[in-house]
Amino acid sequence: MQAYKLKGIVDEAGNLAISSPVKMPPGEVEIIILQAVETVDNDTPAKSNPENATPKRQSRTKIKAFQDWFEKTQPAPPDFDPDQARWEALKEKHNL
Repeated sequence: MQAYKLKGIVDEAGNLAISSPVKMPPGEVEIIILQAVETVDNDTPAKSNPENATPKRQSRTKIKAFQDWFEKTQPAPPDFDPDQARWEALKEKHNL
């Protein structure tokens, strides 16, 4: 399976229009659509307060062995896209 990255637009009727020519042989294709999501602008400088440098997270686990580990982890950034991360991992795994 070969992967191609193309740009397109979905019109008001719900039709997908690809804006660039597709240079591939005719046949069936599988289409994966990734919609752009607005990101939060984090231009505010971080405070250099050592007490708040690594805040503890509230853990919801009943397993004591994991509780300390979960409290030390950092939350995912606000612009993290789990679907994009899955897609990147699949491309790497299958050499796409």
